[in-house]
Amino acid sequence: MHIRPATPADCAIIAEFNVRLAWETERLALNPATVNAGVAALLADPAKGLYWVAERPAAEGTPAEIVGQIMITYEWSDWRNGVIWWIQSVYVRESARGRGVFTALYRHLEALARARPEVCTLRLYMERDNTTARRTYTRLGMVETHYQVFEQELRT
Repeated sequence: MHIRPATPADCAIIAEFNVRLAWETERLALNPATVNAGVAALLADPAKGLYWVAERPAAEGTPAEIVGQIMITYEWSDWRNGVIWWIQSVYVRESARGRGVFTALYRHLEALARARPEVCTLRLYMERDNTTARRTYTRLGMVETHYQVFEQELRT
């Protein structure tokens, strides 16, 4: 498996994975056109965030295939005088689950973060009842915090 930065050519598959992610985790039907535009906007502007994809290399008679993705956005922490990388839009193609794809993506991201002194924390949020994700994140060294997320939708 090869981990690489996503490019605009990956927009359609990333958007597809995001639509699947919302449905699988929340039974939320996203508008594919809106998601595609959102992914394209991020891929065109690294200040918004970055995606990496896990790609299964081409084999005899089969093309390379993207099997997973991970995205980060940034938050400045005045308390830490550093940047928090928020992990978002994590998705692994169903046929590739349980094969270390997310672990590879996470470890790649962790190594990049450790190499940048301004990055002080990796953070993510998850569906409260996703016990599989909770076990995975814990196994990778993440700890559950005391924070709870609140939001107010301003547009849909």
